[in-house]
Amino acid sequence: MAEETNAPVASAPDPSVVATLGDGTKVKIRLLRQRACNEKDAKNNICAGHLKRWYFFGDEVKRKFGPDAEIYRCEHCKVLYLPNPEEEPRSGTLAW
Repeated sequence: MAEETNAPVASAPDPSVVATLGDGTKVKIRLLRQRACNEKDAKNNICAGHLKRWYFFGDEVKRKFGPDAEIYRCEHCKVLYLPNPEEEPRSGTLAW
């Protein structure tokens, strides 16, 4: 008779993760028109925190992505998001 083990199943790494900062913060690429965080917790629940434009990032983020980078951060879990390359940048001035 074979013994059953309760070993955790290794999940596949998230393909949208671009980098991990020194403090463990993940940096991901936003999906097209994404407005809420899609990071999953230990129970496999989605965070769903609002992604807000973040201007006051530290030196490590400035070194990796530039001082004028367009960065978004989840209001709950603090995961950082880079803009989707297929979307128009939202850094410019609005004009009608």
